[in-house]
Amino acid sequence: MGQQQLLLIVLGLIIIGVAIVVGINLFKSNAVEVKRNNIIDDCMNLATLAQQHYKIPGAIGGGNNSYDGSSGGTAWKIPAQLVVNANGHFQIQSIGKSELKILGTGNEVVTGNDSVQVVVTITPNDITTQIIH
Repeated sequence: MGQQQLLLIVLGLIIIGVAIVVGINLFKSNAVEVKRNNIIDDCMNLATLAQQHYKIPGAIGGGNNSYDGSSGGTAWKIPAQLVVNANGHFQIQSIGKSELKILGTGNEVVTGNDSVQVVVTITPNDITTQIIH
């Protein structure tokens, strides 16, 4: 083989190697984004359940216009079957009469040992999402 042909083969291998590395990085970043969206979806589901509990009268097991049970109702808890799922685990970060924060931690590692984390703040009429990692 001529020197030009060897140079073209080496150049082709370098281009293929770079393309593989770029492809792997794109796949990993997409996997993290999908996991983050799944955690947000699960947190929004929990937020909807919490808002329903808030509005149900205490006489029938609801919160009676409070998340923490301070208005004569019961305190809201994450249902046991929803604390851990295939996407991650969820916990109440803080709970008050009219505000509840849920922390969702995914099982997808972003960098090092930092997992995907989302905090959802729930009030009687609003739900806001904050992405931590």
